[in-house]
Amino acid sequence: MTGRVARAGAGAARGPVARVLTAGLVVLLAAVAATGCGIPHESDVQVDQRGPSVVSGSSSLRRDEPPNRTAAGTDPDAFVRNFLAAAAGEPDRAYQRVKQFIDPAERDRLQEKQGSEIGLTVVRLKDEPVITTDVESTKIRIAVQQIGLLRANGTLVPPVATETEYRFEVDTGEREESSGLYVREPPNVLLLSDTALREFYQAETIYFWSSDRTRLVPDQRYLPLSAPDERRVTDVVRWLTAGPSDWLGSGVSRLPDGTSLINNATESDGRWEVNLNMTGEDDNRLDQFATQLAWSLPELQGSLELKIRNQSRRIIDSLREHRIANPAYRISNSPQRFCVYDGAIQPLAFAGEPVGTVPVSAGDNQRVVSAAVTRAGEKILAALVVTATERRQQLAVGTGPDPVKVSATSDAYASIGRPVWLRSADPVRPQGLTVADGELYRFGADARLVRVPLLNVAGPVTAVAAALDGHRIAVIAGGALHVAAVNLDGGQLNPGPARRVVTSLTNLTAVDWGGENTLIVAGSGGRPAIHDISVDGALETPRNTDVGAQVTHLAAYPANSVVSLSTGTLMYEANGVAYRSNPFERIRQDQVLFTPPPGQDRAGNPTAPFFFY
Repeated sequence: MTGRVARAGAGAARGPVARVLTAGLVVLLAAVAATGCGIPHESDVQVDQRGPSVVSGSSSLRRDEPPNRTAAGTDPDAFVRNFLAAAAGEPDRAYQRVKQFIDPAERDRLQEKQGSEIGLTVVRLKDEPVITTDVESTKIRIAVQQIGLLRANGTLVPPVATETEYRFEVDTGEREESSGLYVREPPNVLLLSDTALREFYQAETIYFWSSDRTRLVPDQRYLPLSAPDERRVTDVVRWLTAGPSDWLGSGVSRLPDGTSLINNATESDGRWEVNLNMTGEDDNRLDQFATQLAWSLPELQGSLELKIRNQSRRIIDSLREHRIANPAYRISNSPQRFCVYDGAIQPLAFAGEPVGTVPVSAGDNQRVVSAAVTRAGEKILAALVVTATERRQQLAVGTGPDPVKVSATSDAYASIGRPVWLRSADPVRPQGLTVADGELYRFGADARLVRVPLLNVAGPVTAVAAALDGHRIAVIAGGALHVAAVNLDGGQLNPGPARRVVTSLTNLTAVDWGGENTLIVAGSGGRPAIHDISVDGALETPRNTDVGAQVTHLAAYPANSVVSLSTGTLMYEANGVAYRSNPFERIRQDQVLFTPPPGQDRAGNPTAPFFFY
């Protein structure tokens, strides 16, 4: 669901377009919830943010426009924060807004770019601005972490700038324009703080079909809140026709070359009309584009007419019904919780949650260290890390009906990390990923580990996670976080070039997908911590700032647009003890459905928790 970035994608619809559409959204939520589906209303995310500084007397400012130069009065700290928000909004006016903050005599120092070349340098302040006042001016120093470059098309690409700090001056004096504070010796880039990104942009999830055109794959974009509401549909269609974010390109398919929007999308009496210039279109491609558009604009509830060069080609009577009939993800069950206890997979029982039986045969449920078990249609896919000898581990794999039996084991390795299954559309040839002895490997039903090369990644690989769509992965390598698209054409798993994701955490140890465009990452923030991080690194929210010990295992059920959950969706292990979220609490022995043999007491702690769905 789309929403204000500051609300982690769960904000309310807004403006004239939203008023036309929101009533239908309520109907969609009720209808889908009745079938076990819906938009998640609880994401486990606690947002802690400070918006741009606006002093009293500035209430005339629109809430979706950044503060102007005079809004901070004579307060240099508020002025600096407002300067770091000035570029927010429509790209073609970014230079104009920023130049209002700069001394008129120095505005030429900011070299302007035009059109698609306009980019905002997004930074995270590492500390409070250092403000030093002397006789002639006030000197400013801000220490920053470079996050990325926000392009005019709403994508955030890896950072271009390398500066770790920026210095400039602020002074007050009479100008021809007006008095007040001005920036002198400004940076030669359009700076935007991550706080301003949260405040003045709306997170948008749009969808592209996977490279084999079997699955929808999410893509992250940012739309200025100052953009006219009636233009939203037009912007999303143009994003789709222009293609995916750079890092995602190798794992998804584009529309036919030359596809473009003719004029703007229009709406009349609840029907939206999209007129395209598209070559080589066929009925299947048009149906897929309709589904792609329906999920990229979840607020749209009425009908949609697709035209090709002014000729009506496809009419969707109800976008709401179209989404229900064509879910973004194939998930038929609410997740069940399991853990490893006494060397075997065991169910976990919490009030109000479904409890399952062990989906692995009793004869194979032994010597287990960690596991990944998932559903693929009517089949169960199980990958178990088991103890081979005192110092060696193997991967045991089985596929089939519940309870699944292990049919193959891998060679032995010194250490094998938590395995993950890719939720591929082809259950006949399932594929998974795991880390063994510092390398990334893929495996199939035969349990044979095949090394997977990663481009743009250095250092030993220590963790891997797969997104719900099965075409994006996250890896920790060399202590840094990366994401990559996955191409499954021809049954082979081929990751595209990896993109590094910036985070304030260091010494990363574990990762999983917490949402369509959100990663949950464990590392150090001075002390062991767990953060939510957007897939492009722009938005970071602490989830647990004092875990107490290094997290060695982390598993999440990703918030998504199909299954709604009201319970915590994260479990992890630290110092040999398992925990769950919402609230964070230790998983106790009595929450494990395990009956010890006669004469034997319960012993040890639950470890390696995971979700089965």
